[in-house]
Amino acid sequence: MNKQTRTEIEAAVFRRLLEHLDNRKDVQNIDLMNLAGFCRNCLSKWYVAAADEQGESVDYEQARERVYGEPYAQWKEKHQAEASAEQLAQFKQSAPKD
Repeated sequence: MNKQTRTEIEAAVFRRLLEHLDNRKDVQNIDLMNLAGFCRNCLSKWYVAAADEQGESVDYEQARERVYGEPYAQWKEKHQAEASAEQLAQFKQSAPKD
């Protein structure tokens, strides 16, 4: 597989992942963090880093809007639930130790 085809496939997969997350607004970031060790905000940070590697400037809020499909503050107000004590305990237990 050539580099251009691989890049196009990877881009399509990323778009599909964002679509999937958009369709699963019920899955909270803390759920993703507890299960997989990353969340929508992590994807946003990776987006900023990848843009920087390509010499492009994308700020974090722009990246979050791309990942969330709307400004983060709006998404958070409409879809983010308060984390339960159990979710927070699981997150604390699974967080990397410095």
